[in-house]
Formats: sequence, structure tokens, C-alpha cells
Amino acid sequence: MGTVKDNQALAAFMATVNVGDTLAGTVADVTRSGATVLLDGFVAAPVGVIGSLDLSWQSFQRSAGGILQVGDRVSAEVIAVDSQGGRVLLSRAAVENPQLWAFLKALRAGQRLSGTVAAIERFGIFVDLDDGPKHPVFPGVGFITMPELSWSRFEDPSEIISMGQHITCEVITFDTTNGEARLSLRATQPDPFQHFARDIHVGQILHGPVTKLVPFGAFVRVADGIEGLIHLSELSTAPIETPDQVVQEGEEVTVIVTDIDLPRRRLALSRRRRSALQ
Repeated sequence: MGTVKDNQALAAFMATVNVGDTLAGTVADVTRSGATVLLDGFVAAPVGVIGSLDLSWQSFQRSAGGILQVGDRVSAEVIAVDSQGGRVLLSRAAVENPQLWAFLKALRAGQRLSGTVAAIERFGIFVDLDDGPKHPVFPGVGFITMPELSWSRFEDPSEIISMGQHITCEVITFDTTNGEARLSLRATQPDPFQHFARDIHVGQILHGPVTKLVPFGAFVRVADGIEGLIHLSELSTAPIETPDQVVQEGEEVTVIVTDIDLPRRRLALSRRRRSALQ
């Protein structure tokens, strides 16, 4: 490729391709990062590209070379058209399980889905949805990351949920690469921080125990389920290098509110400024 004629032919072909189309072609090359495909509509160069995670639902268990070989005939769905780069990005996984693909693409943010907790892993929770297809690889199509389990801090997910429990979650987005509906359990519950912040103002004095020491400061629980951060520079009137020089976990402290960040749900506190008022 590279001639004016070739470039014009490629541009003409790309103009006919749309996201959602199903295209067929022949595998030209297979690498660890995926496969390139000579598409039936344009055989001058392998402009079709299937990423490693889009090769097949089996991609989670097998390498690219174990799924496709050069010369194989494939069908795949167009997931993006890179006109500038002259590439058509494809997903073979989409055509392997059209029912799951269609289910995911029909989901909308904020939609409520119910299901049963099917697996609890260190990286998140799988949910077997009541109204949805089975996943070809994972225990469930629904998936909840740890931060989306609860508004409250927890050490182990078993503090929030248990295997076999039936739950209702809110859809955040869908992930067609993993074939997952990303869900939030905490979104179905009132946000305690928003309620707390309505009755609190900058300059207000609060009390509570130190719950955690970190290199940059200390966290203090100022209400049920609500923690604020005292930055290292706000812990003491004298310069310190680590928070344990002035406070310990479990110690009751008096602080003053210095900032309330509603969008990021952050509460900034100062022990130094409170001490200066005494």
C-alpha cells in the first residue's frame, strides 16, 4: 500500500464501515497482542484488527495462538473505525455470544438489576443476574468492584455481603471486553456523606477517634460512617515527619473543619488550627 490509488481505495472502503457491522475475512497474522485480518471488502492489506481480549471469550483462558491461526476464516463485529490510522477494530467475542453482547449494549446507567452473589474475589464481586444471559467464562455477568460495595470503610467484603445473597444494584456501565455489567451496590443506598455535609460548615469543631495513620496524615471518624483527613501539616503546630509523632490510632482528638468537597466526598480537618484557638 502507499500509492494514491491504494489510499483512495482504503478511504472508500472505510467510508462503508460502521460500528456494529459484522465483517468477515481471513486471518493474516497472530501475535500476543491479537490478530490482523484481510477483510473481504478490502484485501489489499490486513486493516482489520482484533485485540487480544476481543479474540474470543476463551481469551481469558488461552493465548491468541491457541484460538486463531493464520488462514482461519473469521467473522467479527466492528467496535471502532480508525479512519486516520486506516484500521477497523473488531471483536470476535461479540459474534460468539450475540445474546450477551446485545444484553450489555442495551443497559443504561442508573438502571436497577437484581441477582445472586455468585463469587467473592479479592478484586470484586460477581453477580448472577436474574434477568440476563449466563457468562461463558465468569460466574456471573454482573460485577461489582470493591469501592462500589458500600459507602462505609470495610476490611473484608463479607462485612457487606455473603455468597448466595440476593441483591439489587445500579448499572454504572457495561464492559463488552470482559462481557460484564459493571454494577454498584452502594448507589442503591443513601450517601451518608451528603447527609452529613448538609449540617456541617467550614470552621465547625468536631471530635472523634483516629482510625488510621498514613504517611501524609491521619484519618478521624467524626460521625457514623464518616471520616475526615488531617493532613500531616495540619496535625501539629510544630513541624513533624510522621503522624505517629503526635497521634495514635484510637486516640480521641478535637479538630476543626477546613474544607468540604462534596463531589469527591472528602472532608479536610485540622488539629493544628484547633489547638491555636485554645
